[in-house]
Amino acid sequence: MSEGVNNRESKKRSCHSEPGANPGEEPAVKAAWGRRMVVGLLLLAFPLALTAQTPQELLAAGRVDQALQMLEQQIHTAPTAEAYNLLCRAHFELGAWDAGIPACEKATGLAPNSGLYHLWLGRIYGEKADRAGFLKAAGLAGKVRTEFERAVEYSPNSWEARTDLAEFYLEAPGIVGGGKDKALAQAELIAPLNPAMAHWVKARVAEKNKDTTAAEKEYRAAIDASQGGARAWLNLAGFYRHMNRLDEMEQALRTMESRPVDHPAALVDAAGMLLRTGREAPMAIRLLRRYIASSNTEEEAPVFKAHNLLGELLEKQGDRAAAADEYRTALAMAHTFRPALDGLKRVTR
Repeated sequence: MSEGVNNRESKKRSCHSEPGANPGEEPAVKAAWGRRMVVGLLLLAFPLALTAQTPQELLAAGRVDQALQMLEQQIHTAPTAEAYNLLCRAHFELGAWDAGIPACEKATGLAPNSGLYHLWLGRIYGEKADRAGFLKAAGLAGKVRTEFERAVEYSPNSWEARTDLAEFYLEAPGIVGGGKDKALAQAELIAPLNPAMAHWVKARVAEKNKDTTAAEKEYRAAIDASQGGARAWLNLAGFYRHMNRLDEMEQALRTMESRPVDHPAALVDAAGMLLRTGREAPMAIRLLRRYIASSNTEEEAPVFKAHNLLGELLEKQGDRAAAADEYRTALAMAHTFRPALDGLKRVTR
């Protein structure tokens, strides 16, 4: 819970603890009222706490502080590969790559044949590499490839593992094992597992080849294969953004908003796209509020990040008080999340 929330709660407690505040009230009544107040505050602070009880559920609900506390207790009493993997993923949500890598390495050490654990180790190595200097990034890239290839080896029917491996092959230079031909080979293997994602890989390859006509065709084929899925519409919008076809980007996101959401995290990504391009802030705010109110939030788009993004949008709209509330809500779930800390400083100074 953030410092601001703690301060508000302590003020509420102190204003009812002054001598003579309610002189006619019996002590037993005071105690009962106090218990109701505490329960009420807890329910306000943690509305999902009663339903999100496992670490994985807490991560999906964006309550990373609670997840970390529970996982650290579990590891202290009975360390398991699953607990270390989830601990790694909690740090991943926070962007704490250095803290998360040892936990992911522990998970693969305890369960070396788990494709899922190798996948997450590859992902966190990749995030670290994206933010490292050239030489360190080159060394980490080899680790990313190794972990993704192991993930596919141990989970050959995982379209997620094959898609991450394909993306690595597409983005990495040949000297560390990249190659568009390798990415296309993975697309063929992804096709029977997830046809829409196979088209996405082919679209990305076409973009790399500067064949925008073929790329757009593949993105639209992904929409058809997913029966109008949100992720596919989001990817088409991203393509339009790269092409600086912003009106078409906005229209693709409007279409996504009007269709059933098969991938809730797309709502958050779409809002972020609108924020970065300075387009249609009301729609971005609407998408985020829809996601936050949903019961189908995802680990891929932590709720505290959705609150932070909503705070940024409201701040740009000039509503500093509402933005502060969103930043505080984000910090109540993840008290070390730097963007929310910085945002709250900006709007309250």
